[in-house]
Amino acid sequence: MRLSNRNKASVYNFAHTLLLMLVIFGIAAFLLNEYRFHAVGEESYILLIVPILLLVIFHLNGRQIFEYDSDGEALNFKNRNIIPFMDKPLHDEFPKYKLIRYEIVRIFFIKRLYINISSKNSGSTILKYEISYLSQKEVNDLKISLNKVVKANEEKKRLTTDDDRRKLARR
Repeated sequence: MRLSNRNKASVYNFAHTLLLMLVIFGIAAFLLNEYRFHAVGEESYILLIVPILLLVIFHLNGRQIFEYDSDGEALNFKNRNIIPFMDKPLHDEFPKYKLIRYEIVRIFFIKRLYINISSKNSGSTILKYEISYLSQKEVNDLKISLNKVVKANEEKKRLTTDDDRRKLARR
């Protein structure tokens, strides 16, 4: 199954540009009010705080573009920002049999995907992806796909342990 919100990149670019313009206009309005007009008074700080707070929330949500591909024998995850120099893009590809479990954590408006995969060196590794910009339907589709892989892995593991027990019992 393939899942991607890459087609929404233009919407995220527009929102980011709009927020930057709001910050610039807020700073200009604040400076004009403080040094020229004195129309608003102490509430003029709202002209600075609100746009900056909105921009910070936009960036705290994390990387905007998330791509997932489970076709074939490997799982492929990509997570990147619409602004190339802001965050380093994440790209992980590993065989399906290495997936142990996953967890989706929601805190207010932030959603994170934590993937546990088996590793030779440390036993297991946790990979983190930011999925705040996925719709609820996309998150549900991702859950369904990952559940299938986890259940298939658990079934394989159960069958191999049963086979190992039978081999030991025959000795």
